Amino acid sequence: MSIAPSTTINSYSMAGVLVLEIVVLTLSPTTYAQTPQQILQAQDDDSDGVIAESEARDEMKQNFSLIDADGDGAINLDELNRALNLVGPQPGESRPGHSNKSSRAPKETFSRTGVFDRVEHHETDNDGVPLHYVTLGEGPVILFIHGFPDFWYTWREQMASLSDEYMTVAMDMRAYNKSGKPEGVEHYTMPHLLADVAAVIKDLGVDSVTLVGHDWGGVISWRFAMRHPHRVNRLVICNLTHPKGYNTVRRNATAEQKANTQYIDDFQTAGFEKRLTPEALARISLGAVSGEVRERYVNAFARSSVKGMLDYYRAAYPGLNSGAGRNSEMPNLSMPVLQFHGLKDKAVDKDGLRDTWNWIDEDYTLVTIPSSGHWVQREAADIVSTTMRWWLKSRRSPPVPAETPSVP
Repeated sequence: MSIAPSTTINSYSMAGVLVLEIVVLTLSPTTYAQTPQQILQAQDDDSDGVIAESEARDEMKQNFSLIDADGDGAINLDELNRALNLVGPQPGESRPGHSNKSSRAPKETFSRTGVFDRVEHHETDNDGVPLHYVTLGEGPVILFIHGFPDFWYTWREQMASLSDEYMTVAMDMRAYNKSGKPEGVEHYTMPHLLADVAAVIKDLGVDSVTLVGHDWGGVISWRFAMRHPHRVNRLVICNLTHPKGYNTVRRNATAEQKANTQYIDDFQTAGFEKRLTPEALARISLGAVSGEVRERYVNAFARSSVKGMLDYYRAAYPGLNSGAGRNSEMPNLSMPVLQFHGLKDKAVDKDGLRDTWNWIDEDYTLVTIPSSGHWVQREAADIVSTTMRWWLKSRRSPPVPAETPSVP
């Protein structure tokens, strides 16, 4: 498909133009006005409900994987619907055979998948350990911290959605992707992890941030907000219960809960990291994603230290199984808190949510998502992103407290 110099491509990214080319090449002017169901029936030669690559027209085969979102080698109705929505009429336009009244804007845009190439890369360090982070957008800073096994790219949906009004920042934690990988369990204790976050905030040149954490990033975010409240104006947690709630569940775990967290004990085994290849880690982390996204994860994990990933657990193991006395180190939080929890998560039990409201002095917003599992920021990306936007807008930053000494 060629585009004349005078052509105006309103609001389409170049990636959007690519998919537009795929669909225009594949569908004639007549079929373009048909429903996705009619298109599927027309190309589904064996009537099995999907378009296999062998059934696709020659022009489509060249870019088949872009439409085949789950990478299973076939295009189903949902994937076809998504592709057509992406190149559908923008507000004020109409598709052949359709009136403006019935046209709708696409549900998602290619700016999300383009985040990987749009971010700016930065590096700072904490006591000689390099720390890699990326930024997108301008405005008040939102700092995202990933968990296990993951890297900064897990926040692509939120970065794309919020970067129009905020500077979105996502860091690679030590041992992951392009950040440093010090050798030895002693380098993965909580003080080091908290200092990594502080180093990134200092490098950004801001007094405080909205801190967002998932999984291990949630562990770190809870603790950082307790010890450095002057650096956190708002706190957002994705699928990691408050440390008091988490410890309570572990101390009183049912047989099922013990089975679901057996992996923590397994990670203590010397040499266990040899079982976790980059491909295996990608399978743990990812659901149905494109081949391109999967490749990015495999490459990131190939650059990572798997031993370092497990050393997070090894260094924290006494705390994860602690008895009385640990909760005294946890002052109440002094900033607004927004918490998302996918209720299908087995690794982080929802029972740990109980009593969280007693440990926060400012307002606390809990959003539970029954259809989501552990990676709520990706599995329920729209809910997380849109809720974050209205929540951030409706809460002014509380007065910044004076810096208090860190609790050892």
